[in-house]
Amino acid sequence: MSDLMPTDDRPRAVARSTPSSASRDVPRHAKRRRFGPGGAITGTVLGVVAVLLVSSSAVGGVVANSWLQQAKDDSVAINPTDGPPPDIGAIDGGFNILIVGSDTRVGQGGLGGSAKVDSGMLNDVNILVHVAQDQSNATVVSFPRDLEVKLPSCARWFGYTNKINTSLVEAQSKDGTGLACVVQTVEDLTGLDIQFAGLITFSGVVQMADAVGGVDVCTTGTIKDPDSGLYLQGAGTHTLTGADALAFLRTRHGVGDGSDWGRVSSQQVYLSSLFRKVKSEGTLTNVPALLGLANAALKNMTLSSSLTDPYTLVSLALALKTIPTDRITFIQYPTLSATNDRGNAVADASASKVLLQYLKSDAPFQLAQVGGGNGGGSTVDPNATPDPTATKDPSLPTLPSSISGQTAADQTCSVANR
Repeated sequence: MSDLMPTDDRPRAVARSTPSSASRDVPRHAKRRRFGPGGAITGTVLGVVAVLLVSSSAVGGVVANSWLQQAKDDSVAINPTDGPPPDIGAIDGGFNILIVGSDTRVGQGGLGGSAKVDSGMLNDVNILVHVAQDQSNATVVSFPRDLEVKLPSCARWFGYTNKINTSLVEAQSKDGTGLACVVQTVEDLTGLDIQFAGLITFSGVVQMADAVGGVDVCTTGTIKDPDSGLYLQGAGTHTLTGADALAFLRTRHGVGDGSDWGRVSSQQVYLSSLFRKVKSEGTLTNVPALLGLANAALKNMTLSSSLTDPYTLVSLALALKTIPTDRITFIQYPTLSATNDRGNAVADASASKVLLQYLKSDAPFQLAQVGGGNGGGSTVDPNATPDPTATKDPSLPTLPSSISGQTAADQTCSVANR
């Protein structure tokens, strides 16, 4: 823990035993409305279960319920109590979901390396999905793993600063409430309440990619990264399945400038493509594919107890089905271009304040540019066919140019690091 730095005079050995401040009723500001037809899913792996549950397949519903029971048994409480199951229908209002990716090697069948070199379950991927109160837009915020944060009360070294990716193991080493502690870390950083959370491991990513039939990603050239095991020959579109999808999401040296910033923007190339595919009509009507995706999600994820109720999953999916792809924005949490003397990424205070003000007010916005940004991990695909359903509004206010990202309608390529 050489990066730990105190932010006050609190003794290092002191640890609070009070419940996490993330412990609140779920959801806090969401209501449900009457059932509507159809269903859709988010760019995250969680929503696909909801699509399955509102499909016309009775068999699928029975199988999903058995998976959901197992998910409940393995779930993590990020709140002290859960409200009663709602009447089936779309959630009326906004909500936040945190997706956490763990780098543990334990139980991963050799993926990512030997379990003997397990780093202790770092939360190397932290993605916040924010849906506006009127459900007209959604924002998907990725936090660089090296972002310096103040550790919250649930952490062993609370009150000190360290990388955000230590918040999972910090709590795991204390009382086993790792996912809840990551939730509290992001809540403290953003000031947003997080009602739902899920944690996925390497094997889960592999099985999700296979279950959806692969994800198409564009690259500007050959990407070769021995560290992640990725090799993609030449520029163009590559369909990633299984371990290749995992290697693509993990690669840092192979994209952009080789930094974690470049990796985040390259991951957005994958996530936006995944969202477009899973949200497409062909995928939604393919019941076997949905069954496989739901199976992979529930067998390979640890969910907050607030997410294991099938009615909640249905409600989330129904709330998201009408958001157009150009109003789903993937953003890299704004940081300064240089690390501090501890090698940690530092939040851009001015830009992050603007971003969070937009999220808290649910005001729509547009990006100053697509792709690029810190790390230069992505760029616009010059050969892409524009999404005919996208209806961008040029009158929307523009975020500062220091905030990089893309919408789900923007088709981009990962920039090969040469």
